[in-house]
Amino acid sequence: MSTSNNRSTEEEDIRNLVESWAKAVRTKNLDGIIANHSPEVLMFDVPPPAQSKGIDAYKKTWDVFFAWFQDSGIFEINELKITAGEDVAYAAALMRCGGTEANGDKVELDFRLTICFRKIGGRWTVMHEHHSVPSS
Repeated sequence: MSTSNNRSTEEEDIRNLVESWAKAVRTKNLDGIIANHSPEVLMFDVPPPAQSKGIDAYKKTWDVFFAWFQDSGIFEINELKITAGEDVAYAAALMRCGGTEANGDKVELDFRLTICFRKIGGRWTVMHEHHSVPSS
């Protein structure tokens, strides 16, 4: 297999992984959300805490998100770019999610996502995840 074909296969594997992660978020499937994350994952997020270290801290951030997300079902990948090497890769996405504010208002939020991967034991593993919103 040529390097170009191998890179395409790696990128497709990562695309499937990111799409599965997004589906798990929409269905509030925490096991699916963390399925490909390292125990040492580092995440930078929009709501506090700004930084979460380790899988247990990462899991806790989803409690806050799901309380806001409720049953909106909006967690969409609008654009996804992937760059993959043999054992390191990253994905950058423009996304949209929806939820309910404390005052009951339904809102939709555009955000940016960056995920950094390492191939460990033949599997792509999320080492770093970064969510951000454009400043106003």
